[in-house]
Amino acid sequence: MKKFNGWIVFNGHITATKFTELFEWLRDTATAKGIDVTLVKHYELVPVIEKGQAILKGKYASQKPDFVIFWDKDVHLARHLENMGLKLYNSAKTIEVCDDKALTFQELSNFDIPMPKTITAPLLFPNCDLTNFDFYEEVIKELGFPLIIKESFGSFGRQVYLVENREDFFIKVEELKHVPHIYQEFIESSRGTDIRIQVVGNQVVTSVLRKSESDFRANVTNGGKMYKFEPTEEQINLALKCSEILKADFAGIDLLFGEDGKTYLCEVNSNAHFKNIYLCTDVDTTKYIIDYIIEDLEKSI
Repeated sequence: MKKFNGWIVFNGHITATKFTELFEWLRDTATAKGIDVTLVKHYELVPVIEKGQAILKGKYASQKPDFVIFWDKDVHLARHLENMGLKLYNSAKTIEVCDDKALTFQELSNFDIPMPKTITAPLLFPNCDLTNFDFYEEVIKELGFPLIIKESFGSFGRQVYLVENREDFFIKVEELKHVPHIYQEFIESSRGTDIRIQVVGNQVVTSVLRKSESDFRANVTNGGKMYKFEPTEEQINLALKCSEILKADFAGIDLLFGEDGKTYLCEVNSNAHFKNIYLCTDVDTTKYIIDYIIEDLEKSI
């Protein structure tokens, strides 16, 4: 069997232990399975287009790994590496779509995916101001109160807002007028509760119920707690379908409990953290990720 070598590319400006330990965990799992893996800071890769060709300059200019685990959101760098012929897990396209909540819901539309009613905010250029509010009146008419506003780019629930009334709504509209965001109906029956399902390849490897007694968001970062959870067949199929449509090699799929008994998509995370889920379920997602990559690479030999 060929011995593969790869990179784990991560954002080098992130130094918090809760992030760096994930990169090291992935590396250690790969090493234990006989793969040579190097941790590479994204700024150590200098993407250059020279004489019309995508190449790298800098520290790793002369290297060409068999694969790259791209644990960052720098989609321009990711796409540059793909243009050089490198195999990325996840792909630049998947990372881009999952990182942008507006794109996520647009990409998953027309596939009969149950999801909250969603409206994408209109673009407002930085040098412009709001001159008409008809669009926002329509948002209120469609969604009512309370409603959810999500910035298109954000993590750990920090850029998600529950808006209870008209006055607060227009305050937030003004505040976010130059920030890409979406409006969604609030699923009251899932207040402070959601499901995180970890998908690798075409299988669900583990799942948890997240619950907060003090916040409408269930994120652990916002005070939520995790509990072992056995998803229903409907929830498993929904998670797998979303992952397949977005062509994710691995993903964390967040689901909501609908009042009608259905399960609704909340969001899809291409680089879902796995430590807290491991502490809750004792399932090591990194083992599944590395096994999946090995199996996928061996198909091309």
